[in-house]
Amino acid sequence: MPLIKSLRSTFRAVLPFHPLWLYRQRRGKRRLIDFACERLQIRSFADLGGVWGVDGEYTFYAMKTHKIQTASLVDFAVTETVVTRKREYPGLKLNIGNFGAEEVTQQIGNVDAVILFDVLLHQVNPDWDKILELYAKQTKCFLIFNPQFTASRSTVRLLDLGEEEYFRNIPHTKDEETYKAAFEKMYEIHPRPQYQQRRIYRDIHDIWQWGIVDDDLIAKMKSLGFSMRYFRNHGRFNNLANFENHAFAFWK
Repeated sequence: MPLIKSLRSTFRAVLPFHPLWLYRQRRGKRRLIDFACERLQIRSFADLGGVWGVDGEYTFYAMKTHKIQTASLVDFAVTETVVTRKREYPGLKLNIGNFGAEEVTQQIGNVDAVILFDVLLHQVNPDWDKILELYAKQTKCFLIFNPQFTASRSTVRLLDLGEEEYFRNIPHTKDEETYKAAFEKMYEIHPRPQYQQRRIYRDIHDIWQWGIVDDDLIAKMKSLGFSMRYFRNHGRFNNLANFENHAFAFWK
């Protein structure tokens, strides 16, 4: 099982979060989980990409607070914190891999809800909308908390904005190695084996990929047979002018 040290401190060091902003984001995610478990009677779920930066925080919150017995926590690797806390929850499965891969979706199986917190904007090959299609056949509820783009009427691939505009819109700088390489080596193959397939730098999950607008997300979910049962605007994503944290629950 791939194991990495806790990434919480790394996550906070890379993104200069204000404590109050972080508190509001965490509270918003917990309230979304509370709504799903209390109002929609969710009893099983898969938390996709729920390890990086948060050590499975929302998986453990749901299982402890709402007595969820069956869940999957899915990510490329797990942390020591996750492995330790899992011992308290025998019904929790750790699925290691890319949740956009067909074999991982098969391992997860049918669940009441799929949780996508801060991950849709990173998904390429398959893209964010294809991820929704992939899981729509094995769940009746999506819980989405995502930085949503407010500077256009339609969804944009952020890299297509050009380097200057790209960095004007994201909480990273061109001096960071991962982001520098995204432009300098855009169409070169990334060497990291964890992607489980040959990916160019342009298509790695480590960087901000999409500016997803609400209308496109809602329309996509409607096309898949889901209606919106919950929405909250939790304000700006940190200090970004063109991104807001929006919380959604979609139900089929």
